[in-house]
Amino acid sequence: MSQRQVLQVFEQYQRARSQFAQAVADLAARPQSIDTLRSAGVVCLLRPLLLDVVPSIRQTTALALGRLADYDVEMAEAIVKAGILPQLICSLPEENRYYKKAAAFVLRAVAKHSPLLAQAVVQSGALEMLVICLEDFDPGVKEGASWGLGYIARHNPELSQAVVDAGAVPLLVLCIQEPEIALKRIAASTLSDISKHSPELAQTVVDAGAIAHLAQMIPNPDAKLKRQVLSALSQIAKHSVDLAELVVEAEIFPVVLTCLKDSDEYVKKNGATLIREIAKHTPELSQIIVNSGGVAAVIDCIGSSRGTVRLPGIMTLGYVAAHSENLSMAVIVSKGIPPLCLCLVEEHEDHIKAAAAWALGQIGRHTTEHARHVAVANVLPTLLDIFVDPRSSEDLRTKTKKALKNILQKCTYLPALEPLLHEAPPSIMKHIIGQFSKVLFPWIF
Repeated sequence: MSQRQVLQVFEQYQRARSQFAQAVADLAARPQSIDTLRSAGVVCLLRPLLLDVVPSIRQTTALALGRLADYDVEMAEAIVKAGILPQLICSLPEENRYYKKAAAFVLRAVAKHSPLLAQAVVQSGALEMLVICLEDFDPGVKEGASWGLGYIARHNPELSQAVVDAGAVPLLVLCIQEPEIALKRIAASTLSDISKHSPELAQTVVDAGAIAHLAQMIPNPDAKLKRQVLSALSQIAKHSVDLAELVVEAEIFPVVLTCLKDSDEYVKKNGATLIREIAKHTPELSQIIVNSGGVAAVIDCIGSSRGTVRLPGIMTLGYVAAHSENLSMAVIVSKGIPPLCLCLVEEHEDHIKAAAAWALGQIGRHTTEHARHVAVANVLPTLLDIFVDPRSSEDLRTKTKKALKNILQKCTYLPALEPLLHEAPPSIMKHIIGQFSKVLFPWIF
């Protein structure tokens, strides 16, 4: 047998391995093929190909495994049980960019399903490898690594802390400064996933200098990037007064208000959420929002939106109004009551109606003047109808009752109270009669 014939055997074997890996990768992209691949023991057959001498075969095998893991939790568990993860990353720093991207895809696809699987990824030593990939020259490799870290961090504080301890945060902050929009998006999303769990984790992101760079990207025309930037700032601001003040000091007002008019619904929602997370903390922070025209912008956003997009705006008005008489009057003067009342009528989701009822209760609870403004907007009959409606959820009934009580206890405008006398149940009637008594027989009180 000639040398050529001998080499031909090896070439055929290599071609067969390559064709098998490619065919499985193609089949794994089709959901209808997954069960057949599973029953054929595809994971065990792919495993040795991760150590193949041919780089393209290793890369295609990793792609196939990523698609399988991405499909469902059972396939991801099978990949972990087969001991593939350590094998996948053992030579990652020396591999080419295509393999690195495919390997990061596998790690992300496994980690996304559950905290247990994400923990398995961490225990395999993948965090260190993903952090090394964040320093890669290729932006696609950085993007894949950022994505993988985000899927690990999002599950719980412990996993998020593991990502921080691996040294990912400063490199993620560098990634949001890169010119590639896709990389900026994923890095901002991962910083958001890290920040959301606790004040300490959010502080780690802040200490790495993330706020200033995130704030600079709010005016960016890319809607998907703005969504992630606003989300990350919200997750930082929500934890404490100090963190919220740091976000405000990055001069996000008034530029963030333009997001409330964005054509992208998620940008509007995330922008309103950021304002809500700042407003809830202190009267001083709420006053900054009022002074920048934030209340009027939020009211416009509520009026121009529907469904869950309205929710953070509704809650923002409630938080602002709750802090003080003056801030509540600022909401009234900006004509905040009519859109909240409309939400009670137009929305079908009980939790949105409950938020609107709560916000109206916060506006009307301060003084007789505040309560009168709410009452003349014909809010009370609407709240009462929702309260007595048997289809209303328990939470909606509770919030509506509390709002009615808050407003009624301050309301001395009898023309608004009279229509309620015929329909109010005893639990509400006692507050109405109490107000009539205060007005008609003031010497008793």
